[in-house]
Amino acid sequence: RRNPYPLVFRCLKDSGISAFFTRSSAANIPVNMGLCKNLGLDEDFYSVAVPLGATINMDGAAITIAIMSLAAAFSTGVEVPFGMAILLSVVATLGACGASGVAGGSLLLIPMACSLLGVDANVAMQFVAIGFIIGVIQDSLETALNSSGDAMFVATAEYMEWKKEGRKEDISKSIKGQLSK
Repeated sequence: RRNPYPLVFRCLKDSGISAFFTRSSAANIPVNMGLCKNLGLDEDFYSVAVPLGATINMDGAAITIAIMSLAAAFSTGVEVPFGMAILLSVVATLGACGASGVAGGSLLLIPMACSLLGVDANVAMQFVAIGFIIGVIQDSLETALNSSGDAMFVATAEYMEWKKEGRKEDISKSIKGQLSK
């Protein structure tokens, strides 16, 4: 059993900070590629996984869509049963895969999720407007989560592959860019 936090903090520091300021997963692809290279990962793997992750791995977008839709529902007095909340998280996750990797890309999917909950389209668009207002901070945090998640996914998948192959790895050394084979 290994401590995953050094990897999490390294990804947040190296990838998350630049993604926070660029507010674009697509613009942060070179940073994630460099991070994966510094972690000693296989270039054939991360050269495909990182750009793919920048387009479809939008965990921060899924959280934004779900939270803003629930806020719209609760502010209008719409009851959201537990089963519907679970369905909302599935729809938000699948919808987030279609979010663009640019600033505010997830906000335009809020009306889709609101329609699932029975929230009026005008109210949903008001929450999109609120999203644009708070977007400077919210979208920056969302993008940092999306982008650092891409690098963490690639590293975790690679480390799991090493484990299956029987390679001994020390994640703390890998994080410093050195592999123990």
